[in-house]
Amino acid sequence: MDALPGSSRRSRQHRRRWTGWGFIAPFMVVFAFALVVPVGYAIYLSLFRTQLIGGNSFVGLSNYHQAIEDAKFWASLGRVALFLVVQVPIMLILALAAALALDSARLHWAPLYRLSIFLPYAVPAVVASLMWGFMYGNQFGLVASINNALGTHLPDPFSKGLVLTAIGNIVTWEFVGYNMLIFYSALRTIPNDLYESAETDGAGAFRVIRSIKLPSLRPAILIATIFSIIGSFQLFNEPNILKPLSPNTIATYFTPNMYAYNLSFAGQEYNYSATIAIIMGILTVIIAYAVQLWGTRKEA
Repeated sequence: MDALPGSSRRSRQHRRRWTGWGFIAPFMVVFAFALVVPVGYAIYLSLFRTQLIGGNSFVGLSNYHQAIEDAKFWASLGRVALFLVVQVPIMLILALAAALALDSARLHWAPLYRLSIFLPYAVPAVVASLMWGFMYGNQFGLVASINNALGTHLPDPFSKGLVLTAIGNIVTWEFVGYNMLIFYSALRTIPNDLYESAETDGAGAFRVIRSIKLPSLRPAILIATIFSIIGSFQLFNEPNILKPLSPNTIATYFTPNMYAYNLSFAGQEYNYSATIAIIMGILTVIIAYAVQLWGTRKEA
């Protein structure tokens, strides 16, 4: 068959190119309106400040300089950093242990356990916070009932020293199942040939875990760690829902997200709120990228 004329070939290539743009155009529109436009508008707001004289005026990086000197911002940032360092490893270790146990084929009714561990993730964060908040209550909840029944004085979960631990318990309860499913799915992709070779070599269960399963889980662990870091810096629902139950220990600036929210909706400081949001977004991206880079180098 004769080759197509040059003009006809160019016409087909042109149609294919526009067909490709037609497929990705809806995604690009959603991406622009869901991410690019809000972020751009937040950056725009962070460069202005509403003043008594002059109204909304351009102030450049003045809001960012104010955030650097803001003790409330640093206190909230330090709180979520502590939360991340303590809660995330505990949650991931529990999720990893659950995934390894389910994959061991030694548990009876494994699907039931898998569903039971994952089920808390299906509970909305608001409902979970209210449920645990009721159990934590030392005047009306489970803690109060135990104290009244046994005549004990259990520590108040809403006390200053325990409130962050109480919130960490809620988040761990919610997301262990989610991370367990990531690890379990990765374990199911390991080729059976590796297990057969290990069995031939006489490797025990712990040797199989150390030499086969854990190395194969590194990409999944890296992904779960990055997701958990992002989630820790976005901590908002749990402390915000529990705040009415513990107004003396959960301040309006308990986390950076709560601080930005209350600056905007309670203090009408939209510009400074946008500044806090942009700073937290930059910090989250930097730390998540650093963890990804570290994990990639470890794999190499």
